[in-house]
Amino acid sequence: MSVPWSGQGLPPAAAERIASAEGSGSWTSALSTGEFAAVRSAGFEPVGQVMGSAVFHIGRSGRFWGYYDCEFRNARYGFQFGDQGAAPIALSGAGSPTQALVGVFEQARSTALGRMSAECRALGGDGVVAAELTMAPFGGQPNCFEFKVIGTAVRARGTQHVKRPFTSHLDGQGFAKLLSAGWAPVELIVGMSIGVRHDDYRTAAQSYSWGNVEMSGWSKLVHAVRSDAREQLLRQSDVRGADGIVMADSELRVWEEACQRAGNSERTDHVAEATMVGTSIARFRVRQERPRTLSVMPLGDRGARLRRRLAAVESRPYGDSAEYRRLVEEISELDD
Repeated sequence: MSVPWSGQGLPPAAAERIASAEGSGSWTSALSTGEFAAVRSAGFEPVGQVMGSAVFHIGRSGRFWGYYDCEFRNARYGFQFGDQGAAPIALSGAGSPTQALVGVFEQARSTALGRMSAECRALGGDGVVAAELTMAPFGGQPNCFEFKVIGTAVRARGTQHVKRPFTSHLDGQGFAKLLSAGWAPVELIVGMSIGVRHDDYRTAAQSYSWGNVEMSGWSKLVHAVRSDAREQLLRQSDVRGADGIVMADSELRVWEEACQRAGNSERTDHVAEATMVGTSIARFRVRQERPRTLSVMPLGDRGARLRRRLAAVESRPYGDSAEYRRLVEEISELDD
């Protein structure tokens, strides 16, 4: 009889899989031959493929029974005087209703990453490389999404190990290059922002123009969500005390929604969603080794060199008799 899982620690299926891998003595990975060689050259060994997943239901929320509220009071009206009455940008990072939606996505990703890290610890790994994070609809269930991350756990050779495993999107070669440059991966992080802007009178007029004009409202919208996503990424990096971020991917989605504040009219809003994925990194000190003495093999006639050294020993008033005998023996061996 299976024991119900509390949601903490490893899922039962993951625990069984790790126990089976430990019992077999072999390991699996998603590394290519080149990545495997690069990881080993950096002083690490793969210990197994690890993953984490979580399925979340995205419920409805907000004042207007949904997240995408443009927060534009004049959404019902189709006029505008100059910049007065221009639609604002309802940004998740500024506390708009979409903030709750971004929070759900962050919680789901954090859950999946936490479960992958737990598998890494169970295998005795120090971190995960080549981690790939995906989000996809859960089959047959509306408003449900699966958040999944999969990578290869690695362990440093030697006795020194980290307390908390690192996670990184970097492949084997990128991981090795990062370490050789004096940097170490810290954590796979995601910055996300959602912005909603009502298609106000000026936006509608620009879209119907016969000339080439900038859609100023939409330009502001995409700029705002990208900037906010970058801020969220930096905030997560600062939490772990990282020094920088290596980017993996940046994505922007834009779509149209019926305006929730416009009643039964046909007025619309535009929604922009920016997502940035990267790995936070930190510097580490590398012990400076003393330069080694360069061994040089002399070129030329060895017999002539030995005879010159023998003559020098003979010319000394207090020559070394042991060195004299050694040189004589070496010369005689060459003459034989």
